[in-house]
Amino acid sequence: MAPTEPPAPAHPIDPDSLAALPRTCGVYIFQGAGTLPTYIGKSVDIRSRVLAHLRAPDEAAMIAQSRRVDCIETAGEIGALLLEARLIKQQSPLFNIRLRRLRQLCTLQLTESAQGLHPEVVTGHTVAVGQTDGLYGLFSSVHAAHSKLRELADPHRLCLGLLGLEKISARGCFGLQVKTCLGACVGQESRTAHDQRLLAALLDLKVHAWPYAGAVDLVEQTGDWVQRHRIQDWRYLGTWCSRTQTHDAHAAHSFDLDTYKILVKPIMMGTAKIEPVIEPRPVVEPL
Repeated sequence: MAPTEPPAPAHPIDPDSLAALPRTCGVYIFQGAGTLPTYIGKSVDIRSRVLAHLRAPDEAAMIAQSRRVDCIETAGEIGALLLEARLIKQQSPLFNIRLRRLRQLCTLQLTESAQGLHPEVVTGHTVAVGQTDGLYGLFSSVHAAHSKLRELADPHRLCLGLLGLEKISARGCFGLQVKTCLGACVGQESRTAHDQRLLAALLDLKVHAWPYAGAVDLVEQTGDWVQRHRIQDWRYLGTWCSRTQTHDAHAAHSFDLDTYKILVKPIMMGTAKIEPVIEPRPVVEPL
């Protein structure tokens, strides 16, 4: 009787690459047969998370196209998140849907006139997002920004006419007829009361302006390993690593939604270790 063939592996991924995965924080990269990765992710336990991918039935297509798994360790979770977002934008893996760079970023800007507050959709090309006060929400399109305003209008009894979403006739807006508007458009309610509800409705969408005068380092440390992530105006500029004594520079010239989402909570809540960057003073030669 011919010898029995060994059973085929459950997946095509190199077992040595799996065995080498650490149980530490960082980014893992599923590599395919070509030059581009199939999937990039992050975890505080790289090995555990990768093995979970292998057991997930809905990820079978991604696993079938992968051949090995590489990883990059980081000193902390914020560093892993920043690196994950950066690599996905640079390499566009086949199975990563989120964290792709948006072609257009829109936000709502509140301007004030003698009549009251007016929300206007503006783009990142016309306003410095992350450096300007009075901005609310980050959206992929003008339509998405308008849809959010409509979503907020009903529970907060806001006037769609005053929000710039409908025309106001002599009888007021359509919402007044169906009693979803309290009548600020025709003077039945004070504009101040209406605008106070508008501010309350937008509060959770506030885009925080950069709270420092210049660049800062967000410091993460594991044992004697230190990484310093340079941030300015919510832009990620690179990471200095004590292990390599090198600075991995990243030329981020514009505001990035994913970077902002990663950084805003730990920075604004004070849970991250922040150190100001002291720029060297220029040397002035004596006359």
